[in-house]
Amino acid sequence: MASKSRLTVFLVSTPLVVVAVAGGLLGTSALARQQGVPQLRMLDDCVQLIRGAYVQPVDIDKVFDGAMRGLADGLDSSSAYLTPADVKDIQSDVPLGAGETGLVVTKQFYLRVVGVRDGSPAARAGLRTGDNIRGIDGQPTREMSAIEGTRLLRGAPGSKVVLSVFRNNVVDIREFPLERAALTTPLVSSKPLAGGAVDVRIASFATGAAAALASTLDSATHAGASRFLIDIRGTADGPVDEGIAAARLFIKSGVIAILAGREAPDQVKTNANPGDGSVTAPVVLLTSNGTAGAAEVFAAALSGHDRAELVGEPTAGVAAVEHLVPLPEGAGLWLTYRRYMTVDGQQPIHERGLRPTVGVEEPFIGFDDTPPTTDPVLDRGLDTLKKAKSG
Repeated sequence: MASKSRLTVFLVSTPLVVVAVAGGLLGTSALARQQGVPQLRMLDDCVQLIRGAYVQPVDIDKVFDGAMRGLADGLDSSSAYLTPADVKDIQSDVPLGAGETGLVVTKQFYLRVVGVRDGSPAARAGLRTGDNIRGIDGQPTREMSAIEGTRLLRGAPGSKVVLSVFRNNVVDIREFPLERAALTTPLVSSKPLAGGAVDVRIASFATGAAAALASTLDSATHAGASRFLIDIRGTADGPVDEGIAAARLFIKSGVIAILAGREAPDQVKTNANPGDGSVTAPVVLLTSNGTAGAAEVFAAALSGHDRAELVGEPTAGVAAVEHLVPLPEGAGLWLTYRRYMTVDGQQPIHERGLRPTVGVEEPFIGFDDTPPTTDPVLDRGLDTLKKAKSG
């Protein structure tokens, strides 16, 4: 399509297509102007200036793609402009490879690591929450969506992928060759602590995590456990429904989760059912900047009902539902259209995260540092657990 025609499609046709497909997620360009969005005209002016005044001829399609990426990147870390290849993969339900690196990533200029699955190739290699992935097999991530990055990280078990990573210094880039594998680490594990406490680790909220948690807590209780320290640091994968199912174990009544859209009538509340709340022992949750998604909704439910104090770092703020909006020429927008709220309905979890009751920073570990032998978050969690009350 000619550049002028493509610009016309962007300024006029695209909003109409979005309305038709997404049921009114976006308005038409005329309505946008009526509501005070002169930037549409400004964008047209900028494109024409670039075409006529830039020092050399430009690929207007590339300029257009950059503008679209910028529009989506300015919304939140979950929304994205998708290439036709990305859209095709999503619409055709192309399965991800069975081999994984164990990373959950989001978009923050580059791809940023949110969570690292226990026992995964990434964990064994020393990757951590907050690491920035600058390249995947030599392909820069600057213009890559988290969806595309996730697909590139997956593959056949035994296949290899090389990540270019920086931690706190963009100049200090290290190469991490990883061999993809089927993840076999238990979703939930536990170990006894002093004084009748049990350290319960939820490595993932993948399907089956809630049942595994129930079984672990039941076994520990029968063995004499009287209080639980539940560690969800770096836990970032799995469907939110598993986090809600896990929260049911601790909450007898009231709202467990709220999923909200733009308007109040769009709210969907999930309430406790008769028989929920079977676990009444005192609980403390350990959180970090890598606590995301299902783990955040789980933590919000327990803290919102005063069933657990949060100890550690603020959570990631990645708790939303996205929707594919197809665009002309096969591209698309991946837009956040609902987000999870705290159980009182007052604050979104998405983009804000949860603030711990007791804040404790995880120690920074550089590429060449030896991991510390102590765990200040765990120690503070144990101190807090001694004072915690039953549900």
